[in-house]
Amino acid sequence: MSVYAYDQIDRDMLADRAAEFRGQVTRRLAGDLSEDQFKPLRLMNGLYLQLHAYMLRVAIPYGALDGRQLRALAEISREFDKGYGHFTTRTNIQFHWIRLKDAPDILDRLAAVDLHAIQTSGNCIRNVTADPYAGATAEEVDDPRVWSEAIRQWSTFHPEFTYLPRKFKIAVTGSAKDRTAARSHDIGLKLTRNRDGQLGFEVMVGGGMGRTPYLGPTIREFLPARSLLSYLTAILRVYNRLGRRDNIYKARIKILVAATGAEDFGRQVEAEWAALDQAAIDLPDLELARIRTAFGVVPFEALPARSTAFEAARAADPAFARFARNNLAPHKRPGYAIVNISLKAPGETPGDATAEQMEAVAGLAERYGQDDIRVTHAQNLVLPHVKLDDLPVVFAELQRHGLATPNLDLVTDIIACPGLDYCALANARAIPIAQDIARRFETPDRAEAIGELKIKISGCINACGHHHVGHIGILGVDKKGEEFYQLSLGGSGAEDASLAAILGPALPADQVAPAVEALVDAYLGLRSDASERFLDTYRRLGPAPFKEAVYADADQA
Repeated sequence: MSVYAYDQIDRDMLADRAAEFRGQVTRRLAGDLSEDQFKPLRLMNGLYLQLHAYMLRVAIPYGALDGRQLRALAEISREFDKGYGHFTTRTNIQFHWIRLKDAPDILDRLAAVDLHAIQTSGNCIRNVTADPYAGATAEEVDDPRVWSEAIRQWSTFHPEFTYLPRKFKIAVTGSAKDRTAARSHDIGLKLTRNRDGQLGFEVMVGGGMGRTPYLGPTIREFLPARSLLSYLTAILRVYNRLGRRDNIYKARIKILVAATGAEDFGRQVEAEWAALDQAAIDLPDLELARIRTAFGVVPFEALPARSTAFEAARAADPAFARFARNNLAPHKRPGYAIVNISLKAPGETPGDATAEQMEAVAGLAERYGQDDIRVTHAQNLVLPHVKLDDLPVVFAELQRHGLATPNLDLVTDIIACPGLDYCALANARAIPIAQDIARRFETPDRAEAIGELKIKISGCINACGHHHVGHIGILGVDKKGEEFYQLSLGGSGAEDASLAAILGPALPADQVAPAVEALVDAYLGLRSDASERFLDTYRRLGPAPFKEAVYADADQA
């Protein structure tokens, strides 16, 4: 078993919710509900009205799927959409061409495989995200999926936290290497152990992107793991009580923490926590054990650390060798690897997967990957448990379906929101900009020579593309009806988190890719050696040489 096993209570709840929404849609189509009356009801079920059609956002809690679930998503995309789905930076999947009359049927299909669209919208606790390598990497202190599932169950339909001042996002990382952008969240939780070996969390509060980006400061260095839910309750109660409701742009917890100061906010949380009946809120040991058990045990085989089949394929096939170099990560068990599947083939839409591609990944997971699939916040997929012996066959199948792009964390592995091609909030397109940049660097040798470079693109200030924490961040802005793009440098969403700084005046669309190319060329000439990342070179030298590379010959300089 690879995903949390729903029980009958879970399934009855999903079926009831889907039936309730069917009645609401029926009333809307009959004209018994106005759009204003219907809007809060559809948003509670993840249904948005975008530029061209309804968009349905489906929750993928902590990014975990099994084969039957991914196949169901593929079927939904084929039957009710245009044959593809878009994986997002919250590890959800979005379908952008939904007809209102079909939405209830889709929710029924989702419920049949233990999926739903609950709390993918609204001023509530949204989909909890976690390390996509959970349960597979030797780096982790504990499996973050267990704690993410506890948070999901605690927060779903929580009567006190259903109408917060603003939407609320939580990430859980189990290792020192942060693959969740924890400090970019309203609450980031990092599993750790104290000197006595006790399991607990570093608690970071007040991060977020958007109009006013912040990195969440640590308000508690060590929280005993058993106290997680009561401490989260204390944080949310302070926010619910003091967060602004008069101004949507100042309603996020990041604004409250920044205005109050992290130290004073932390003191208020501690006081609230001390006043709670913690035992009535926190997870009993038996319940925690039940949740762990519900994930099942992966039946790993005792394998040698070295695979003759893997080594032979790597020696014989340069394409496979490149894929192994860039897209594989070490596994905690000898003879296994973590396989990263890039949804960023140059020229394609970042994060999109066709129905056929989803079915192919589902099949690979079922045959070779312990029926386990993960979605990453970087809009890629992961097969976390694959035998080294099976990797040549897995690679060949990925190649056949256009899923073997060997570019994880390289210049063409671009995060991008849907932008103005779909989103009613966007000021500019993001997808064509990502495609233009990727085409300029699609030669694999060139991309590898550049090394780690994380480009992130947002079509508006809401920052769904996380541009504030990109090594190169790109923000689409509107200038008198024309699309322009603001470049920022020096951000990171990883364990070395930092916010990017604006480089200079915004550029028209056709100058963005050449500007990125100029930045890369400048970096290659400035780096101390091939091991120095773009981000490290920028941090060492500052913006001046990069600004000159982009603006020296421009009228804006």
